[in-house]
Amino acid sequence: MQSKFFQSKTALITLIAACAVVFISLGVRQTFGLFFMDFKRDLGISITNSGLAVGIQMLMWGLTGPIFGAIADKYGGHKAISLAFIFYILGIYFLYNGPNTGLFFQLDLGLMVGIGLGGTAISIPMAIVGKHFPLSNRTIAMSFVTAVGSLGYFASPLYTNYSLNANGWEYTLSVFMFFLIFGLLVSYFVRSPSLNESPEKKNDQTVTEALKEAFGTKSYILLVSGFFVCGFHITLVGTHVPKYVIDRGLEDWTAAAILSLIGLFNIFGSLLSGYLSTKMSKKIILSAIYFLRGISIIFFIFLPPSNLNAFIFGASFGFLWLSTVPATSGIVAHIFGTRYLGLLYGLVFLSHQIGSFFGAYLGGLFYDTYGSYDYAWYLAIALSVFAAIIHLPIKEQAVLRLRTE
Repeated sequence: MQSKFFQSKTALITLIAACAVVFISLGVRQTFGLFFMDFKRDLGISITNSGLAVGIQMLMWGLTGPIFGAIADKYGGHKAISLAFIFYILGIYFLYNGPNTGLFFQLDLGLMVGIGLGGTAISIPMAIVGKHFPLSNRTIAMSFVTAVGSLGYFASPLYTNYSLNANGWEYTLSVFMFFLIFGLLVSYFVRSPSLNESPEKKNDQTVTEALKEAFGTKSYILLVSGFFVCGFHITLVGTHVPKYVIDRGLEDWTAAAILSLIGLFNIFGSLLSGYLSTKMSKKIILSAIYFLRGISIIFFIFLPPSNLNAFIFGASFGFLWLSTVPATSGIVAHIFGTRYLGLLYGLVFLSHQIGSFFGAYLGGLFYDTYGSYDYAWYLAIALSVFAAIIHLPIKEQAVLRLRTE
């Protein structure tokens, strides 16, 4: 007999609230590349330093993710997410209201916003949602969170491009701050399941034992290594594509359209990935996604620049954008269970964010050094091949501890 999709009322409320949180958090995050020219003109921030700030942001997002994950595992998801939103709000407030130049720019956009993303963006809300669902429905439920986050990716660049031209960057950031305050209120409802609501048996494993078990498992190490590439790809594209297409003779609205298409098509990619993850090998899905990303980049950089080619890239890369997340988190939950899913997926996501740091920073560095993004794209293609290969040896089976319970 097939079990109900929602095991409890809390599971439904948590899923809806988590979707709203990720919609806001990722929506704001997706737009920072559109501000680079305003920051350069009004604040004297070079493209390299803007890329560095986003790189620091990605690194802090990754470094604090396991910390917020541990807080969520121990004290509840709503407490971890609420705390992170406070950092996010302060970072955006100081970014438009000052101090916001020199070192303060790195502290605002890099450190504060990065810490905020560590607890509000995809990994922690999705991990909390995953705790409410059994293995049969887990990846589908988590893919809903990713898909709704993609709506933020879709809507936010369109609004941002309009608002930057009509109202200026300070006003645009102030509007973002109020959205983040709303996210803070909603985060109260992203609740971890009680013992009675959890679909898994009680687990008395300690944090130290969980970490030792994870890093003693080869498949986890491979997953951590492969997710580095995901971070490099999406941050290189999300941060530097706006400047790249303008340099190739296209207009600023085309850059915003690419980011919106990424968000729109990622909805379908995430849902399809979540569905397929219940029907076939997750590692095969991941390997295919990374390989196809490389193909998408090759066509984008070697075909003549045009709006049509730019839109095709936005759609194709968007379809592959966060479709890695349901399969990756699903493998972690399948192998180790959900007791420490926030922490263990947070560590996988740390690798993702280290990749994000290099994607953001090297993109800006290569551009300022060589006058183009070519070397960054070549590196992204090579990493696609690496990631496609490294996922194949992963063993998708629960650890002995779970198989003998």
